[in-house]
Amino acid sequence: MLLHLLSLFERPEGPVLEDYPEDAPADPGDAEGYACPVNFERASLAADDLAGVLAAEIAQLAVWHEEARRRRGRSSVGIAGMPMEDSVRLIGSLLAGETPASPQPEVALGTLLKRCCDDIKTYYFEAAAAQPGQLSARAIDQWFWRETAAARAFLRLREVGLSHPDPSVRLFVERSLVPRAVLMLARSRE
Repeated sequence: MLLHLLSLFERPEGPVLEDYPEDAPADPGDAEGYACPVNFERASLAADDLAGVLAAEIAQLAVWHEEARRRRGRSSVGIAGMPMEDSVRLIGSLLAGETPASPQPEVALGTLLKRCCDDIKTYYFEAAAAQPGQLSARAIDQWFWRETAAARAFLRLREVGLSHPDPSVRLFVERSLVPRAVLMLARSRE
């Protein structure tokens, strides 16, 4: 890790802003007495209200996402170029079986959908990383895919999107929305 850090000084131009691919070792003493205040209820979830549950979950994470932005001085959320609420609304319309036009006519609907999903996933990951306990990237990934409404929405979106009339949507949901390991786990639970 130290060698990687020192190699940044060899770059011809600067300043250099780069995320290191590994988490710093956790200090077990830092996490004592802390608890995560976000508790996602898995109560009866109507399939037609998945977008509403997703929006509520995002609202619950807002304070943690803002803390992540404050600590890092930036956020990686924003590739879709639209507010999070609009991203959730687009996903909700697709979950409802609607065939919306792309809100950005110069961008294919599947491409915009991918950007919206990437923004949502990044939002969750950044918010989780800001919480006490210094979770590893793997732990955050497992939390996301096992416990969040976003993951349930993505899994449902994949099902709905496979028969969508727009080929860019079908291609995205089939090939890159949900990791294969998550799909296999979901299928084994059915």
